[in-house]
Amino acid sequence: MRRRMRRSLAGRVAGLVFLVACCAVLIMLLGEHWLHGRVLATGVALLVAVVLALWLGRRLLRDHLSMFRALAGTVNSFRDGDFSFALRWEREDELTDLVAAHNELGQVLRDQRLGLVQRELLLDTMVQNTPVGMLLLTNGVIVVYANLAARKLLNHGKPLAGQRLEEILAGNDAGLGEALARGGDGLFSVGEGEHEEIYHLARRLFLLNGRQHELLMLRRLTQELRRQEVQTWKKVIRVISHELNNSLAPVASLAHSGRELVKRGQTERLDEIFATIEERARHLEGFIHGYARFAKLPTPRLELVEWSEFIDRLGTQMAFTRIGEITGSARLDPAQMEQALINLLKNAHESGSAASDVTLQIERARDLTRISVSDRGPGMSATVLGNALVPFYSTKRAGTGLGLALAREIIEAHGGSITLSNREGGGLQVSLILP
Repeated sequence: MRRRMRRSLAGRVAGLVFLVACCAVLIMLLGEHWLHGRVLATGVALLVAVVLALWLGRRLLRDHLSMFRALAGTVNSFRDGDFSFALRWEREDELTDLVAAHNELGQVLRDQRLGLVQRELLLDTMVQNTPVGMLLLTNGVIVVYANLAARKLLNHGKPLAGQRLEEILAGNDAGLGEALARGGDGLFSVGEGEHEEIYHLARRLFLLNGRQHELLMLRRLTQELRRQEVQTWKKVIRVISHELNNSLAPVASLAHSGRELVKRGQTERLDEIFATIEERARHLEGFIHGYARFAKLPTPRLELVEWSEFIDRLGTQMAFTRIGEITGSARLDPAQMEQALINLLKNAHESGSAASDVTLQIERARDLTRISVSDRGPGMSATVLGNALVPFYSTKRAGTGLGLALAREIIEAHGGSITLSNREGGGLQVSLILP
């Protein structure tokens, strides 16, 4: 079919050439008779042939030239994002395939545009109806987008696009402004008393069309935090009840036994009874003292600390084996970090591990520092691992359950985290991750 179409257009051109040639020969022959000169006749013949060829060629290719102009126009429309044009060519020649391919391209682009619009509508519906408030800022100043949750939180549901962030903050609770001033992610509260709501602020920077943008995400955490708070209080109450019962039950029993012995005049065992009561009372005193210290942990006072000097000083208080070379420095509260590591090393020694197997290692990875305290004791069961960081939880008879909890509180106050894991071959490893 393509060969037939090519012959169609080529045949027209060949016919045009043949017709012009015949006309030129005829004019030249007649010119010799009329003008009595071959050169002059040839010149006239060529001039007439050129004019005739131009006229016939333009007439023959008029429709094709119009189609080429139409193709150029629709390509410009495609470039401008308008895919609504289609062309029609009724002839059977080389342009037929080109016009068909052009129309197919337009249909593909229309289908892609329709799919893109549908996905944009779906995404916008999801973003608008998510409970997480979203604010998109240019250069951290002007709001260019705000979803429904953000508008309800910050402007009673009214639009925020085009407003300056400082104007929005001026008309709202100071909690969001303080959270933004602190930098990074964090929590802030809105309202007071029974109407207080707690939100989490997350911030992300990125480039869009060559301009700096910042995305603020405001997530309401009130119900989730209250639910977690209730669960935490339940765990704490169970642990405190267990601790108090372990001390008060034997005290009550010993007090009753002592009174019966006094009635019988058998006082030789009273010293033993009083010693046991004193031991349990001192245990409760230490438990309460530990609780008070845990509850009143101050904000860390950060200063630049050399790790080598810090570890040397720690080694004078607790025995451990160093793993690898310990160099570099970090910004931390040396007193609090020392207390946290002493608690971890003490637990490692009390695990039943040999003193030589209690190790401490400090590693640098990118912008993080990992401090690992390891032992070769029996490790922890899955239940104990899940509760080991809960305040007052302890599997030791004389333990307060505050060593790991206090270490966790100190590390998180430094912006880090703590993880516990059983070691292959036996033992426990506690890792502190610091920024």
